[in-house]
Amino acid sequence: MEVNVTGPEEYGNKAYRTLFENVMNELGSSVSIEKAELYMDPVTPLFILSVVMRSRPESKKISDTASIRTEGNDVHITISDENYAHEIFSALERIYGRNSVDQQTRFDLKIENGDDDLIANTEIASEEDAKKEMIGAMWRVLPEGIKARHNISEGRIITIAATEEIVTDHIKSEAMRIHNGTKGDADV
Repeated sequence: MEVNVTGPEEYGNKAYRTLFENVMNELGSSVSIEKAELYMDPVTPLFILSVVMRSRPESKKISDTASIRTEGNDVHITISDENYAHEIFSALERIYGRNSVDQQTRFDLKIENGDDDLIANTEIASEEDAKKEMIGAMWRVLPEGIKARHNISEGRIITIAATEEIVTDHIKSEAMRIHNGTKGDADV
């Protein structure tokens, strides 16, 4: 994860870089970030965070993260992407109830009288959820009193401008400038 921080206070820039890296690491979000541009001006106050995610957030269905086969009336699911194991199990419990979902091993499930098409097409992660999760992580880096925020989201890039004041056109254009600079050559 490449992190660049600019602003009028050298010590503050270093501190915010460390804070950003620590928060993203603690939340497990750092693996999702390719590059981050942070602008900090605590005097104004104005904070702009812009991140390029490693991949474009996308919706995921069970069939994207597991193999599904039918034997008689039962549907067998083998989870191939363990990052989604909890989401798959939770989705199947909502659909079929806890007693109908038999977890045979850590990554193997059996659904009695399951519908393989319904299971295959069940969404377990949405593009919007991934973006909301990243925005939530970014908000944790911002000072608590900074409540006026402006978000820009485009493909793999998310930018947040935050201030105590009203979010003016000047702040929005500064956020867009940093957003576009973060974009650079990235395939959004």
